[in-house]
Amino acid sequence: MIPVIRVGVVGGAGRMGREVCQAVRDAADLTLAAVVDPAAELDGGAAALRAGAGEASVISGRPEVLVDAGVEVAVDFTVAEAARRTLPWLAERGIHAVVGTTGLGAEDLEVLGRAFTGDPANAVVAPNFAIGAVLLMRFSELAAPFMDGVEIVELHHDQKHDAPSGTALGTAARIAAARERAGASVFSDTTTEIVLEGARGGAAPGGVRVHSVRLPGLLAHQEVIFGAAGQSLTMRHDSYDRRSFMPGVLLAVRRVRDLPGLTVGLDALLGT
Repeated sequence: MIPVIRVGVVGGAGRMGREVCQAVRDAADLTLAAVVDPAAELDGGAAALRAGAGEASVISGRPEVLVDAGVEVAVDFTVAEAARRTLPWLAERGIHAVVGTTGLGAEDLEVLGRAFTGDPANAVVAPNFAIGAVLLMRFSELAAPFMDGVEIVELHHDQKHDAPSGTALGTAARIAAARERAGASVFSDTTTEIVLEGARGGAAPGGVRVHSVRLPGLLAHQEVIFGAAGQSLTMRHDSYDRRSFMPGVLLAVRRVRDLPGLTVGLDALLGT
């Protein structure tokens, strides 16, 4: 018999949360044990979540139901403010966490590193669970020492709260680190006259410029454009549907129990 992992989804009423609920329900080795979302406390909220969660045994606006339902791994797709409260709470109760919530910074990761020590719980935090996006970050890291400049353009739907995206920031950090390891210089920006404030985007570590686009109709997209004398290299990843994130989420759910402490990024699970 296949061992079944009891999974809880925090933020189950959101767009990503609903997709995670469906993916867990469809997986033979996982069971959707509980769904947590403030919407459950609203009139008709629990019924609406029940329709999306199917046979989930517990639906509530309170995280305590995760303990009551015997959840082993909780998937958190909420907002940064809520995740800062929920994730340490999970760690204290020995519930492993898979985190796709964006807007968590370096200080947040330090806090989570102290909370998730492997005793009794682990966590995987990833800015992007699309495997193609993770590969794009890796390819960018490989190219970084050999090119003379780079800019990142990330494009998302107009309901995304944070800018730039966690994926873009993570890509920029990896590019900068790769150049530092190779002894390459920091990228410089020779623009001397900014006619429109923000036209050159934001400056990430290593002099990497990041530009954010927010438009209706988009989902999650990123271009990394490298330049050198007489040539350019452009790499792009597109997520057209939230289903693109689910293989990475389920991989993390299945592996988090065996990855001691805090794991940042999906790379460790892919061997990249």
